[in-house]
Amino acid sequence: MIGIVIFKLLAVVVVSYLLGSIPFGLLIGRQFAKVDIRNYGSGKVGATNVLRTAGKKAAALAFMLDFTKGGLAVLFAALIFGRNYLVVGNFGLGLLVAQCLAALAAMAGHNWSVFLKFRGGRGVATFFGGLAALSPVVALFGGQVFVIGVGLTRFASIGSIAGVVGTYTILIPLTIWDGFPVEYLVYSLIGTVIIIYMHRDNIARLLAGKERRLGEKVHSIDSSPVQMSKE
Repeated sequence: MIGIVIFKLLAVVVVSYLLGSIPFGLLIGRQFAKVDIRNYGSGKVGATNVLRTAGKKAAALAFMLDFTKGGLAVLFAALIFGRNYLVVGNFGLGLLVAQCLAALAAMAGHNWSVFLKFRGGRGVATFFGGLAALSPVVALFGGQVFVIGVGLTRFASIGSIAGVVGTYTILIPLTIWDGFPVEYLVYSLIGTVIIIYMHRDNIARLLAGKERRLGEKVHSIDSSPVQMSKE
């Protein structure tokens, strides 16, 4: 029984990572603009770089597909892991743990894709996709913070960081007082740390006053860390 549970958990993580590794942004950039978006802007394959190289429709499609990767990973975990449960010391490993690991694995795949020599995007859309499958209400709140942050500043990086930090912040009281699963809080914390880390170049540019706003076009890949752009 223990072996079966561990095998299912490994299967969930591996499949979720491979799902997250699918570089939809790269494929969409080639289809819509006939370019390799890795040669433009940040060199990332997320929706913001797609927006700057291939336009709004392409970016919306890329965001939707990257979002879906996170959600599908969580649903796959539910399908495979089911009601299996494993106790290791004082730690219980059940469906919620499997689902959160699946969502994080999809994020890892998006950021460090096996199909792109372990490069990729920044994981924002995939993070919210996983969160939407885990807790739609919390994902909606974080998404609103993201939209407001982008709308007020026109910096995708600020909106992204504000969205994930807002998500983690709201989950703290929900976990303490409303009984939300602690697994969601842990998922949000790890996801937030990863996304902030992936935006470290954006933070440097924001501090230097050199970050690009949404709507600014790019023509070639930036050559220095301070010139690289979001997603």
